[in-house]
Amino acid sequence: SRTGNSGNAKVKVDIPITVVPGKNTIDLLSLTVGLQNYGAFFDLSGAGITGPVKLNGLSNGSSIDLSSQQWTYQVGLKGEDSGLPSGSSSEWVSQPALPKNQPLIWYKTNFDAPTGNDPVALDFMGMGKGEAWINGQSIGRYWPAYIASNSGCTDSCDYRGPYSANKCRKNCGKPSQQLYHVPRSWLKPSGNILVLFEEMGGDPTQLAFATRKMGSLCSHVSDSHPLPMDMWGLDSKTIRASNPTLSLSCPSPNQVISSIKFASFGTPLGTCGSFSHGRCSSAKAHSIVQKVCVGSTSCSIDVSTKTLGDPCKGVKKSLAVEVSCA
Repeated sequence: SRTGNSGNAKVKVDIPITVVPGKNTIDLLSLTVGLQNYGAFFDLSGAGITGPVKLNGLSNGSSIDLSSQQWTYQVGLKGEDSGLPSGSSSEWVSQPALPKNQPLIWYKTNFDAPTGNDPVALDFMGMGKGEAWINGQSIGRYWPAYIASNSGCTDSCDYRGPYSANKCRKNCGKPSQQLYHVPRSWLKPSGNILVLFEEMGGDPTQLAFATRKMGSLCSHVSDSHPLPMDMWGLDSKTIRASNPTLSLSCPSPNQVISSIKFASFGTPLGTCGSFSHGRCSSAKAHSIVQKVCVGSTSCSIDVSTKTLGDPCKGVKKSLAVEVSCA
């Protein structure tokens, strides 16, 4: 098998086969994630097996192009159709030893939920590529075997100027994603079912849960941001009178916003955990955010000079906030 990527989408592979006299059947499996292109005409690039399919090595040294032969096309997995993701199918078989590094295989196990209320994720390091289900709910496709290039990362990051995909690269040589979120609302205290469909081959004994404590909540919204999506359907007069909104919500329903670590309206700098005031900063922002947010599970603030004052006329302004939940 071969794997394409954004820089080399079309790949060629030679597969040794054995044929018998008379009719032979050829099955080709394509595991397609995403498309080669985006925007206009993305459908012209194709995905999966786009051909040609040739039979090489005939007795006279010639080859036959099988592309014009009649092919059938089947989408999906038999395991999905028979209900394997739910974990309740009668087709599951226990084995003395867990198969490892085997492609196209289903796994199932039972587990207890991690204690506490902190966000939960599954660490998929050791696995190849596939999809995972928790109690019948898909948490998405995983692909930790896809490793980023070892080159191109820099210690400094500056997005100024024309955009380029090579700007501000990080995590060189690491998987594109390692942790996959599992919503707490999908978990029971015990008796949870995890089902995996592994396409490339991996070691499920390396799977582990990870929890993360939420030290801070942050948001940074400018006065030129679009309105919240739930307002897009309102009449034009209401939309013109409305402003962008900064919203914060604690991750757990039994938590409230306990303190404001940082609040600045004007030209704040930095990122979550390292915000700082810019040359322009409203003196009212911190007290307004504190009054609206502290003691509440969630809060929303209009990002406008009418709400927060105008510390520097004629300058595009934004509101940056960092809070703690307890």
